[in-house]
Amino acid sequence: MRPIWKGAISFGLVTIPVKLYAATEEKDIRFHLLHKEDGGRIEMKRVCTVDGKEVAWDDLVRGYEISKGEYVILDPEEIEEAKPESATTIEIGDFVKLEEIDPIYFEKTYYLEPTDVGAKPYALLRRALDESGRVAVARVVIRTKERLATMRTYEDTLVLETMFWPDEIRSTGALDLPEGKEASVRSKELQMAESLVESLSDRFKPEDYKDEYRIALQELIEQKMKGEKRAARRRKPEPKVIDLMDALRASIEESRGGEKRAPATKKKESATRSRRRKSRAA
Repeated sequence: MRPIWKGAISFGLVTIPVKLYAATEEKDIRFHLLHKEDGGRIEMKRVCTVDGKEVAWDDLVRGYEISKGEYVILDPEEIEEAKPESATTIEIGDFVKLEEIDPIYFEKTYYLEPTDVGAKPYALLRRALDESGRVAVARVVIRTKERLATMRTYEDTLVLETMFWPDEIRSTGALDLPEGKEASVRSKELQMAESLVESLSDRFKPEDYKDEYRIALQELIEQKMKGEKRAARRRKPEPKVIDLMDALRASIEESRGGEKRAPATKKKESATRSRRRKSRAA
């Protein structure tokens, strides 16, 4: 892995030199756009909307639109100068309980690796976070954006999780949410819903989850490479809207299906043996 950022963790008078690495990667099947007639690959070009000509990278500038077609131009040097002084520092401000932060704020996870001289204070901070059960809230500039972040322990390392700023979280006020009668819940319905949740409760095991769509696409590509044809799969019918209580009851019965089918099977086997004994006796 290659570090995407180098700097230091700073809290109090303690400074810990570190390197930042992306902790996650998106895995997807990526397609290219091709010309249907000859299979040629399509190129995306930077074309000026005024003269219709292609523009070289060196001739590009950054502009912020203040009104339709009117921009404020910013030079790279001006953008660089506007960066906070903490551009190479992860500034820790507070230590809080992780459960106090709603997951909606979390954006992306990074691993923090100490340099040789930062090994001891790094281990000390990791141990302190582990023992206290808290996470550090910090500010950090990655590339051209200052970000809010948390720092916590993960296995034998420290991870930095960038967060959205409060004004980046959209309000739920614009959603068309049920009100009045539609939102009212009867106690019987709540009991059934809680029973369904209980019957499906388990520990989170990430290894049990797979990207079925990506796997299916990979299989399809491999079959096409071999010249094979994939058998068309029937799509599941659109779910029908049925009575809520009936749906809850059916869901509970389905989740407990294994428990309910076993006794029925035993009864059937017992009845079959009984009929065989009577037949032999006759």
